[in-house]
Amino acid sequence: MPDRRPVITDNFAKLCDIVAKLRAPDGCPWDREQTNESLVPALIEEVYETAEAARAQDAPHFRGELGDLLLLVVMHAQIARENGRFDIEEVIGNVSDKLIRRHPHVFGTSEARDAGAVLKQWEAIKREEKKNDVHYLAGLPKALPALVRAEKAQSKAARVNFDWTALRDVIAKVEEELRETKEAIQSGQKEMIEDEIGDLLFAAVNLARRCKIDAESALQSATDKFVTRFNRLEDELNTRGRRLGEVELAEMDAIWDQVKQTPNAQHPTPNP
Repeated sequence: MPDRRPVITDNFAKLCDIVAKLRAPDGCPWDREQTNESLVPALIEEVYETAEAARAQDAPHFRGELGDLLLLVVMHAQIARENGRFDIEEVIGNVSDKLIRRHPHVFGTSEARDAGAVLKQWEAIKREEKKNDVHYLAGLPKALPALVRAEKAQSKAARVNFDWTALRDVIAKVEEELRETKEAIQSGQKEMIEDEIGDLLFAAVNLARRCKIDAESALQSATDKFVTRFNRLEDELNTRGRRLGEVELAEMDAIWDQVKQTPNAQHPTPNP
């Protein structure tokens, strides 16, 4: 594909006109009923579907999901426009201004020699913009998935130098939290167990971050691997005339060990 600036003006204007028509009095009854609040579940769902398509590296699917996500952005802006709050032009203008403001090494005179310097500069500018916030992590969204929120909190803290200096310290922290989790389990106190497991998960996310691994993606891959292996275990049971729930653990463990040695068992094919 040639490296050129995409011509998007006409298509984007067309999309905005279509959404406005859908929301008009003679438009679609379903679209007219929607509010910014009612569309939140769809927005979250589309973000996850877009992320899945990106990970699958399926270009047509990814393109389609980006379109669905863009549709919801335009729909939200159209509803806000009808309520006299803002419109899509203001949305685009705000994010454009923010990008220029937070990239002075590109659009200004400052320097940032690597990605780490860029992130620290970004955080410094962002703190200045939000200097009225009482706390540095005040803007951390509570609606984020738990693993993503943990990683974001850790990353933001690291940008102001609150971070382990060596990977071995992070590993030691995971081992410490595992010991404390075992002790909590021995105590039998549910609240303590929950607290310690939370700390263990938080430490594991921190280890993934320090290894430059996205914890959410890593867990998704691990779950996909488990599902693929379990499906093969079930298939093997079926060939033996057996059914899940009627087989002892020892027999399933033996099959599981065989499945783990099966070629490609560790790398499930993404869903179409």
